[in-house]
Amino acid sequence: MPMIRLRLIGNRDAADTIISVLHGIDGIEHVEEIEDFMLGMRDDSSSAQLVDDSEGKVFMVEVEAPDDMRAEAVRAVAETEARRLDAGLEIVDGEDF
Repeated sequence: MPMIRLRLIGNRDAADTIISVLHGIDGIEHVEEIEDFMLGMRDDSSSAQLVDDSEGKVFMVEVEAPDDMRAEAVRAVAETEARRLDAGLEIVDGEDF
């Protein structure tokens, strides 16, 4: 079963909307927001309006798909919704998650 890992950058409403839409894809049963305790750590001291200095927050989401076709649908839907909601989206592999 393919596992899709998403890093969403935006507000709570955008993250909740994307998670809900992913739950609605036929055959997708596992969509889970993952806590990453390292997200609060910064490696710079700049205040140049970086995403963590503004309204945006980072949300980590894990989606388990039953097959490659639905995994591709998850990626496409997540990208479309993120664009519509003006949120950032990165599809990451397990090592970078």
